Amino acid sequence: MSETRHLFATPFVVDRLQSPEGIKVLRDAILAERARDQAGVSISNIGGWHSNTQMIDWGGEAARALAYKAMTMADAATIDAQAPRDSRYSWIPEMWANVSGTGNANQYHMHPGSFWSAVAYIDDGYDGAIDPRLGGELQLMDPRMPMIRMTAPDLRLKDAGGQAQVSEPLIRPATGMIVMFPSWLQHAVRPFHGPGTRISIAINLIPARKPDA
Repeated sequence: MSETRHLFATPFVVDRLQSPEGIKVLRDAILAERARDQAGVSISNIGGWHSNTQMIDWGGEAARALAYKAMTMADAATIDAQAPRDSRYSWIPEMWANVSGTGNANQYHMHPGSFWSAVAYIDDGYDGAIDPRLGGELQLMDPRMPMIRMTAPDLRLKDAGGQAQVSEPLIRPATGMIVMFPSWLQHAVRPFHGPGTRISIAINLIPARKPDA
């Protein structure tokens, strides 16, 4: 009998922020920065407000603690092949905030130049509503796309459970959730129609050799 092995898995890490007080401090810092710099920048965002990428500086101690949380997650999910027990690499974090209202979204993009990317949800904007029509999900694209659909678009590969593999899985954010994935993974945010305001923080982790490594 034949055996099927599922190879080349893409890691997607999900964790939680443990401090409600820290989440509130981050929220206050983001709203203060938005009031100071109302124009923000426009990169992948479709509407909404996108801060500069210097949140490590203006976000205070809570932002640095969040960056450390992401770096800890990255350490747990990464291995230095030449030094498995004591990695020769550390991380340089880059951080920014997004504030989204009704109809706002993010187009498909990736984060060149970094190794891991993370998103922390400070306020999911759903205000407790569970209606899936509110949208706002994080959407991930199978890195093999569109090649696996080019020959026969209606055929699907089976997953480990025997079901059709999903090529664009959706992750519904929740306040306090933090997710991490390889920076080369294309991702987007579906149009958001929640009753509240979505506030999130994005983090890039750039690998750097330790000075004594």
